[in-house]
Amino acid sequence: MGRRVDRYPVQGRNSMQHWPKLRGFWRVIFNFAVIQVGRFIPWLGVKGWLYSRLLGVQVGRDASIGLMVMLDIFFPEYITIGEDSIIGYNTTILCHEFLPREYRVGQVHIGKGVLVGANCTVLPGVAIGDGSIVAAGSVVNTDIPPGVVAGGVPARVIKGLEEDSHV
Repeated sequence: MGRRVDRYPVQGRNSMQHWPKLRGFWRVIFNFAVIQVGRFIPWLGVKGWLYSRLLGVQVGRDASIGLMVMLDIFFPEYITIGEDSIIGYNTTILCHEFLPREYRVGQVHIGKGVLVGANCTVLPGVAIGDGSIVAAGSVVNTDIPPGVVAGGVPARVIKGLEEDSHV
């Protein structure tokens, strides 16, 4: 489908200079602190509880968020991670992006039974369909349909999972 983001033009300084208008200072500090603690917690249940209860991330049952995963510090509540999904080591999930003359905000939906490999970046406004696999090191800048293997920079569908019975 593409990306579903709300665009906010700015004038004068670049959009990152306007971040205090995006979210309150103390809220960003709180979100950052919780995310930093969560990045190092190896207990998946505790990490899921921390993110869902304190930040509003929708974390499905038996979802696993790996070590060093960096969630969006401005809008973590815009992130949904489906049941039984795995978010690999050092992945970044963003719900905002700053450009010179505008900033953008969008939700990220990761479906059920999804594997997002290590060191991926998921950009705002995208959805990863149920049962898909995103290869390590990929940049997800558009929707990934259900039941496929995708990878690359930017991530593109490589094949359907039904093509390989070993996956």
